Amino acid sequence: MKKEGFSAEQYIEQQSKYILERIESGEGRLYLEFGGKLVGDKHAMRVLPGFDENAKIKLLQRMSDQAEIIICIYAGDIVKSKTRQDFGITYDLEVMRLIDEFRSYNLSVNSVVVTRYEDAPSVNQFMAKLERRGIRTYKHMFTKGYPTDVDTIVSEAGYGANPYIEVSKPLIVVTGPGGGSGKLATSLSQVYHEYKRGRKARYAKFETFPIWNLPLKHPVNIAYEAATADLKDFNMIDPFHLGAYGEVAVNYNRDVDAFPVLRRILHAITGSDDGYKSPTDMGVNRCGFAITDDEVCREAARQEIIRRYLIAECSYRKGSIEASTLERCKLLMEEVGASRYDRPAVAAAEEYAEIKRAQNPQRYENVVVSAMQLPDGSIVTGRSSRRMVATAAMVLNAIKKLAGIQDDMLIISPTIFESMSSTKSGILHDKTSLNLEEVIMALTLTKLTNPFAELALKEIPNLNGCVAHCTAILSDKDERAVKALGIDITSNPEFSNNNLYPL
Repeated sequence: MKKEGFSAEQYIEQQSKYILERIESGEGRLYLEFGGKLVGDKHAMRVLPGFDENAKIKLLQRMSDQAEIIICIYAGDIVKSKTRQDFGITYDLEVMRLIDEFRSYNLSVNSVVVTRYEDAPSVNQFMAKLERRGIRTYKHMFTKGYPTDVDTIVSEAGYGANPYIEVSKPLIVVTGPGGGSGKLATSLSQVYHEYKRGRKARYAKFETFPIWNLPLKHPVNIAYEAATADLKDFNMIDPFHLGAYGEVAVNYNRDVDAFPVLRRILHAITGSDDGYKSPTDMGVNRCGFAITDDEVCREAARQEIIRRYLIAECSYRKGSIEASTLERCKLLMEEVGASRYDRPAVAAAEEYAEIKRAQNPQRYENVVVSAMQLPDGSIVTGRSSRRMVATAAMVLNAIKKLAGIQDDMLIISPTIFESMSSTKSGILHDKTSLNLEEVIMALTLTKLTNPFAELALKEIPNLNGCVAHCTAILSDKDERAVKALGIDITSNPEFSNNNLYPL
């Protein structure tokens, strides 16, 4: 059983109280920029064991009568089909998923803003799709004069060129599918328009990482750098906070670099800077105060840094990141004294593949192996075969072990196997082995006549949170299926075949 190092209950209690205090501490509507993932924050869940991935949305749910949400998405991310790695979906689809999630928590979604708008077919189609489903959309252009010409920024030619987003509640949460979505510009544009209408408004920021009251080189903070390696973010001591208060606080380069301009912009709009003397002052994050076991969090963060490096290896092989991003991830892994083999499933998968090749070099030349570490620390493996892919074999072996079923016992009917395989190849013209989803369906059919199949199926929820590794890059279908089961899987940067067209 995994050790916990973080109290979700304590965090939600402290965080909601602190946000309410910020709302009540000044005059006017508060625009709260939410960095990171507002819902489904799997990074925080991995580096802070015990963190509820939906903790932030739950604390907002407590304030649902006071809050409404604006979602920002950068037009360039739509054009480039940028993907959210945790779910394997593009940012435009992530926006739609977020809207559904927010509604399920009874939170009011005000609108979607396409920032740095460009007249591209994919962008216009995305906006049309939302509008036809009753979601208000807005276009915000690149802010003229940004970042140095404050007089132009705070004028009708700057923020004034953006349409005002009609809001009604005291807390406006500004979020997005990922970094660089334009949340800051949208927040400040709204504050500008509020003052033009004779109403006071304020700005604050909720950024989970880096955690300002942890040391600069704490693995949890370094894990944030690994997660944002493609954005070239790096952590640093907040010099403004140190100068103003004599206290060390950790922030990241973009916030620190932007602070002097941000303070000048706020002063130009409001006539004051809201008393902010540092970018840390702007934050409302209480995450660091809910850590209950620092060593547990350090090790979890170390594992996350290794994970990010392994993902970067595959992303580079696929051509989706630059060599500099991969090198950055490698340096961060080395900075915490880790290697790929500190993730136990990696060595287990590679060693089993080598054993099979040694047994029969011709038969197992292209064998693919997956390995998974179970909650008790033991490791199970599975290899590719004519019948099924490696991840499917791994999952079958894992649930058999958890259910106490002998390894050599068949829990899927050979008749069902053959029927599904022949249908796949003969009717669907797909010559590949059964994938993970198809094998689970075969197991589901078998349970009608085999009680052991039903016992095994009941163990599938216990795979949630398990760590796995595969010696080859997973197909899109298998990657989606593995993630749906909650398995945290990585891969070697090798393709299972030479096909250029993904199956």
